[in-house]
Amino acid sequence: MVHRLPIPAIPAILLGLIAVLLASCANQPEYTIGPDGKPIGRDGEPYNPYEPGTYLHFTAEADYPKTSKVWKNDEVLARTHPENSRIVISISKQRGFLMNGDEVAIDYPVSTGRSSHPTPRGDYEILEKEAKKRSNAYGKIYDAEGSVVNSDADSRRDEIPEGGKFVGASMPYWMRLTWDGVGHHIGRVPRYPASHACIRGPRSVMPTVFRKVKLGTPVTVE
Repeated sequence: MVHRLPIPAIPAILLGLIAVLLASCANQPEYTIGPDGKPIGRDGEPYNPYEPGTYLHFTAEADYPKTSKVWKNDEVLARTHPENSRIVISISKQRGFLMNGDEVAIDYPVSTGRSSHPTPRGDYEILEKEAKKRSNAYGKIYDAEGSVVNSDADSRRDEIPEGGKFVGASMPYWMRLTWDGVGHHIGRVPRYPASHACIRGPRSVMPTVFRKVKLGTPVTVE
């Protein structure tokens, strides 16, 4: 015969405490919003509560906005055209947005002007479009033998050696915003401001943006 020891009764007060703790855990939210506006899980780690593939999920990722990734809404993009598009550039986020009304068609990384050549904030419109464009001001200076002697030259102030030449920086899919040289175009896009005031965008995105806008399309730089 197996003799079983009696299980001591759990005091009612302890049962009540357990019930309160369980209810507290059940009522605790899955995440809170941190000081940077990002969701934080119960464990204190970044938490993404949104459905993968959605724009909310993309912007809630821990590496946004510093990511080099591009987000597209194919349905919105398909019905976006030069008559209903606009562009928004965020200097603080270093992101560009091709918009259809208040809907985001593409969210993409950009690189705006560095501190010595800041991109001016304001409301603009596209003044000129040119798929193949070279800068008149910034580029490289070569000597007579064809060697680069200045890789970050300003044609307005830097001397060109005898027999040498200045070659303006390539700025494909150029969209001019100001007549003093600020535009949006393909360029190197580190995740920080690095240009001479222009707004650089990635090669994978800019041809699409270029096709979806026209002369007069609004551009907001904020």
